[in-house]
This record gives sequence, C-alpha cells and structure tokens, in this order.
Amino acid sequence: MSISLIGLDADDTLWHSESHFVATEQRFMELLSPWIESEEAASHLLETERENLRLFGYGIKGFTLSMIETGLAASDGQISSAALGEIVTWGKELLAHPVELLPDVVETIDRLASVGYRLALITKGDLFHQEAKVAESGLADRFEAVEILSEKSPANYQRVLDRMNVSAAEFLMVGNSVPSDVLPVVELGGQAVHVPYHVTWGHERAEGERGNWHELSSIAELPALLGQ
Repeated sequence: MSISLIGLDADDTLWHSESHFVATEQRFMELLSPWIESEEAASHLLETERENLRLFGYGIKGFTLSMIETGLAASDGQISSAALGEIVTWGKELLAHPVELLPDVVETIDRLASVGYRLALITKGDLFHQEAKVAESGLADRFEAVEILSEKSPANYQRVLDRMNVSAAEFLMVGNSVPSDVLPVVELGGQAVHVPYHVTWGHERAEGERGNWHELSSIAELPALLGQ
C-alpha cells in the first residue's frame, strides 16, 4: 500500500459507543411497552432518528429528542411528564458516560506512528460531545489532526485531505461503518478498512454491500495489513 495518511474513526473504532445507545434503547422499549411492541417501537424510533438527522445531526442529543418524539407519538400523548423526564435523564447519563477504549487501540496507534504514518482522527457527530470524548480518551496528542464532521461525505473527506495536502490515493480510512468510513473514501479513490463493531446502529448498516476494501476482525490486525 502506498499510504501516507491513515484516518481513524472514533466511536466504535477507538472506543465503545453504540453499545451504550443499545442499552438505553432497551430501557426505552420497556417504557413504551404499555402502548407498543418492542420491535415496532424500535422501528419507529429509527425512522424518527433518520428524519431528524437534517435538524439535529448525529449524537446523543438528537437521539434523546427522537426518543421523546417517539414516546409522544407511540402513546398518543399519554406518556407522563415523569417518563419524559426519565428519557432526558438517560440522555444526560449517555453524555456523561466515561470513554472506554477498545482493546489494542493505544498499541496499534503507537505502532503506526512509530513507522512514520501520519494519523488523523476523523469522526462525526455533536461537536461539543465529540471534543469532550477526544480529550477524555487521552489520544488527542497522538494525532496530527482531529476532524469532527457533520457528515462523512466524499466532499467532506476531500476537504480534510486538501487541508492535510494528501491525495486520495495516499489515504486509508479505518472504521466500523461501511456507509460512513468506507464507501465515501472508496468513491474518492482512497482505500478503506472495515473493522466491525459487535453492534451497529440501523442507519449505519449496509446490508449486502461488499466491494474493494479490506475487512479486519480487530484494529490490532492493521499494522500487519500494512506490512508492519
């Protein structure tokens, strides 16, 4: 591989994230059980989240507002103010949840840096919360750049590459989401590595997709893929 810059996703690539959302969503399903079955409630919530992305963007705040909206709709307005307050509390708990690094992350990043790769952390979501997580992770100083995008589109990736003066052919993106971390980069002419997390948000799934990218079971396998 003729790679000079490696981009690393954050949520569910460097640290745990979606598993916390899943646990909260399960509590939400229980809250709505008097009015709606769990499977239907989950589908309703996902659709609400998708519709709200253009207004709220990605992250816990949009997720919390979408739970409130779903709860009001599913209960036909019967959900109590106390239950709505509980949903808000869950959102605050998610925002305050400590950063938990995934296995082998620090060792892998340090190995890649030691052999001369330029490293960038490229994530998306709520700017305030992502900045807080990056700072808490203790990883910020290991990256030449930290980019927090509103959306991981080809155009936004290209702007990152332009700022770092790197061509797409010299860029490798590593992440857990095919739609966000793989497809936009491949479209630009870059290379990508998919490292699946054990759970994936419905909006980030790409069922049936397979293409010209690499698949690893762990980030620890990345140096070997690069011949290091």
